This record gives sequence, C-alpha cells and structure tokens, in this order.
Amino acid sequence: MPDLYPIARKLLFTLDAETAHHTTLSMMSAAKSCGILSLVAGPPLQSGQESCTVEVMGLKFPNRVGLAAGLDKAGTVVGAFGDVGFGHIEIGTVTPRPQPGNNKPRLFRLKEHHAVINRMGFNNPGIEGVLQNLKHSRKDFAGILGINIGKNKDTPNANYLEDYLTCFEGVYGDADYVAANLSSPNTAGLRDLQSAETCSELIKRLQEKREELKARFNNKHVPIVIKIAPDLSDDAIRSLASTFSNSGVDGVITTNTTIDRKTVSTHPLADEAGGLSGKPLTEKATEVLSLLRSEMNPEIPIIGSGGVMSGSDAKAKIDAGASLVQVYSGLIYSGPALVHEILETI
Repeated sequence: MPDLYPIARKLLFTLDAETAHHTTLSMMSAAKSCGILSLVAGPPLQSGQESCTVEVMGLKFPNRVGLAAGLDKAGTVVGAFGDVGFGHIEIGTVTPRPQPGNNKPRLFRLKEHHAVINRMGFNNPGIEGVLQNLKHSRKDFAGILGINIGKNKDTPNANYLEDYLTCFEGVYGDADYVAANLSSPNTAGLRDLQSAETCSELIKRLQEKREELKARFNNKHVPIVIKIAPDLSDDAIRSLASTFSNSGVDGVITTNTTIDRKTVSTHPLADEAGGLSGKPLTEKATEVLSLLRSEMNPEIPIIGSGGVMSGSDAKAKIDAGASLVQVYSGLIYSGPALVHEILETI
C-alpha cells in the first residue's frame, strides 16, 4: 500500500500548525470510526508478536516505539494511534484542573530544520475530562498507556506536590505508568523543580501515595517515571542520576524540548519563546541519555525521546542505553511510516 501521508502533509502544512494538529486528530478519529485509518496509517503491524514484545518496568510493551506526550494531550485518539503501530502511548500533560494554556499563536513549524517550537502551556481538560475521553478512545487499544502529569499554571511551586499527588491519584486506575513532567519550559518556574532535592521528595511522596492506592486498586502497581530537560548541565544530570538511583524511581524519560536555539539561530522563528523539538534536538537528547545511563543504576530503564526522526535516530538511542523510544516531531514530518521504519531498524 502506498504511503499517502506525504500528500496529507502538503495539505496540513497549508494550515497554521495548531489548526493542522487538531485537524489531524479529528481526521484520525473519524478514519478509525469509519474503518479507513489504514489508508493513511498503512497496514497494521504485527505488534503482538513475541519477537517485538519487551518487558520494561514490569510492563509488557508490544514493541519499543511509543508516542510522546503532547500530541494527544486530552486522550481523545488513543485507539487510533494504537492502530498506527505504537507499542505505548503517553497522553497529557494532564493537570488537576482544566486550563486553556498559553495565548495563541503557540505552535510553530521550522520546516527547513524538521523542527517544531511550542509554548502550549499544558492546555488540557483536567483529570476528569481526560478520564471521560479515555472511556471511548482506549476501548480497543492493547498497548501500554502512560499518563503524563503536571501542575496547574496558577499553582505556586511551593504547592507543587499537591498537584502532582492529586493527578497521580486521579489517573491511577487508568494509567499503566505515570510520568511526572518537571521539564516543560512553557510553565513558568516548572524547571526549577528538577533539582535533586525536589525530585527526591516528589518520588518519595508519589511512592507513598502508590502504597495507599494499591489497596483501592486490587494491588495494582503503577510505575513512576520522571521526564527531564535536555538543557541541564552535566553536573546536574549526574546529581539527578544519583537521586534516581537512590530513590528507586521506576524510569526516566530523556528528554523534553530545549530552549537552546543555536542550531536554528538563523531561522526567522528562532526567537519564538517555547520548547524546540525535532531534528535540532536529536544529538543533544542522545548525549543526555548516554550520560544519564553511564551515571545511573543500570536497572532503571530510560525512555529515549527528543529528535527521533528516523530509524537510525531510534537505534542510536537504543544503543546509548534506552529501553524504549518515543516520537512526536518525527511523526509530524514523516507520518505513520516512521513507526514501521523504526521497528524495522531496531
């Protein structure tokens, strides 16, 4: 079956980036409902084959390729993305209460660089809205569902724990794993929570909450994952590696988007505020992954994200020590064929 995404991309790229984003989600949902999603996504993968299955964090992933948080923020098209071939899908970021995010425009394509800048600001319908969406969108998804959580914009950093614990409790029954987002550059002060001391306290409190929740959810154990930024110093990464090793965290995602613009400095949109993702992040994200892997307890898995634009990019992250990989910007530029390419490469 021919890859029709290049045609769809030409049409989508005539729209502003955020309109194209919502149009894509709506089209995927409609196509799945009508049974024609394969016209764009290609034939379904044999993702349940034993040769593809991998156990990470005590969970059986159908394959190593996942969708990064940020694309399906509200959990509306989980099943459709599952049909594309993803072994896991991470929705969110979800906050306790609904919030609209930052003012528009807030999403920009840097096509010459195969990159995206976003300053979305955790726009989402809140815990209750997301859980309602999942009742419909997750019905026939057989993969692993991660839920990425964060704090509301108007919650002071001093009270951050309350928001993360509220989210953790709220999504516990639906999540296969929960990722705490401390690294988005689009919520003022959020990255200040990446200190070793703060991370240690957050992990400890989430672990304590998990022990409470197990009694309510038939002893269900939900792994706790921390997502970090690519802009940390080497010393900060080493400090976090020690914290993660000592805390018993279940996993780490490297990395979120970057605020560095060196690789796109000549582009007219380079000065737009927000996080840069895509090809300009590839090398840096893999370097962070490699350093963290060398410094952290080898039993703690890493999910490699940031600039996975090809099968070779994914393989580089696996070779650097990642157990799983996630894509976002690569999907925008290459479409569902990227998932097939990665699985064939790794």
